[in-house]
Amino acid sequence: MAKRAERGKAYYMISAVSQKYDIHPQTLRLYEREGLLKPSRTDGNTRLYSEEDLEQLETILTLTRDLGVNLAGVEIILNMRRKIEQMQREVNEFMDYVKRELARGIDDWEQRLSTALVKSSPTDLVRHTPNTAGAESAQRSRLKTQK
Repeated sequence: MAKRAERGKAYYMISAVSQKYDIHPQTLRLYEREGLLKPSRTDGNTRLYSEEDLEQLETILTLTRDLGVNLAGVEIILNMRRKIEQMQREVNEFMDYVKRELARGIDDWEQRLSTALVKSSPTDLVRHTPNTAGAESAQRSRLKTQK
């Protein structure tokens, strides 16, 4: 059975929804049987459609009426939308985590630098080695000109 209605939210009975969207109540029941809509129920088992259900219905009607998508296609599209939204939430959470860790890492680095015995920048700590390949090449060319 579907979720129960929450208090304080607007809900619509099947007759009001079918009239508002010019759709037969049996079609709404079909959408529920197919798993495309999940209206809540009263204690007397009457379907109640929330604002979210109506948004979902509008999407279904746009896909079927305007774009000619069949119900199997609608189901696939709605599932893909849910998965994309979930993945977007996960990416956002990961980005927040990375930002926090980077901020913490920078703070730690600044703290370590401020307490160092010898103050220097990271570039000062890198040893510079001369390019030996260039020197060898120059020496070979000098030898060739001397011969």
